[in-house]
Amino acid sequence: MPDEARLQEPGCAICLGPATDPELERVHVWEDRLWRVSMSTSGYTTGFAYLEPKRHIPHVTDLDGEEAQTFGIVLARVSAALKQASGAEIVWLYVFGGGIPHLHVHLAPHREGDPLNSQIVRGDVVDEKLPSGASRIISRAFPELPAAEIQDVIEKTRSILNRTG
Repeated sequence: MPDEARLQEPGCAICLGPATDPELERVHVWEDRLWRVSMSTSGYTTGFAYLEPKRHIPHVTDLDGEEAQTFGIVLARVSAALKQASGAEIVWLYVFGGGIPHLHVHLAPHREGDPLNSQIVRGDVVDEKLPSGASRIISRAFPELPAAEIQDVIEKTRSILNRTG
């Protein structure tokens, strides 16, 4: 599909591309036919970037076609470039569904001592270290869900992903 025919959503700040970069305090750094990368010009850490499809795609669950086929490749390439350019130990990826309803992945190069953290649970948490060295993050503000409820969603997901056709 030609670029000019790609779907855009009127009023979507991300669909407007570089035109909204000044307002969002970011600059355009790279693009191809399907994807665009911009980076923050302010904030509390260096190298914070955004990967977004040029076509209006509200959420990651709406990816299909060429964007779906290239998402991982582009994400890996951009993450590697950010890691190298910023000297980061790791590049954290965040995808939120609120705010602007246009898929955008936040890429956050993390270095020791910066303000970023890996906390994905709201409120006061306990960081329980597992024998493997991994962490189990537990919220003090929210009760753990019943095992049956968790298992039900696991089984439904397994069933959906293993359907043929």
